[in-house]
Amino acid sequence: MESKTLTLIVSGTKFTGRLFKAAIMKYLAHLKEQKMQKQREKGAEVKPQGRQTVKQLIGQNQGVSNLEITAPSIKAFERVARKYGVDYAVKKDRSCSPPKYLVFFKARDADALTSAFTEYTQKKVRKASRPSVLAKLNQFKELVKNAVVDRTKRKELER
Repeated sequence: MESKTLTLIVSGTKFTGRLFKAAIMKYLAHLKEQKMQKQREKGAEVKPQGRQTVKQLIGQNQGVSNLEITAPSIKAFERVARKYGVDYAVKKDRSCSPPKYLVFFKARDADALTSAFTEYTQKKVRKASRPSVLAKLNQFKELVKNAVVDRTKRKELER
């Protein structure tokens, strides 16, 4: 059994969860960079995985296909694509008024991307079908505003 200890020194005025998360993310990025540096020193070709630029994707000479997404939340798709291990690149097309996104991917990843895209659309449909909490709250606010409350004071003498 092996046990490893990590000492991470972070300087900040107020130590919060966000600061801790940022420190861990920087440490993981540093580890990834070290790993890539070792691969470069060995002379092995470094192939990026997951999200990358269009230039890197085309440079792998495996054929590139694209898919168009008009939804504003591209992050949900990126999570699903990362889950399926798809190499992809996202390009924002600002020529139209609601911007659309072009997702480029390797031609050999077509099956994995198809399954990832079906999961993404299922998530979108599920999210659209359930009512918004803010919409419900606004509806209840309107009901409370429109409720008629009799606030006249009555003084009666009881004997």
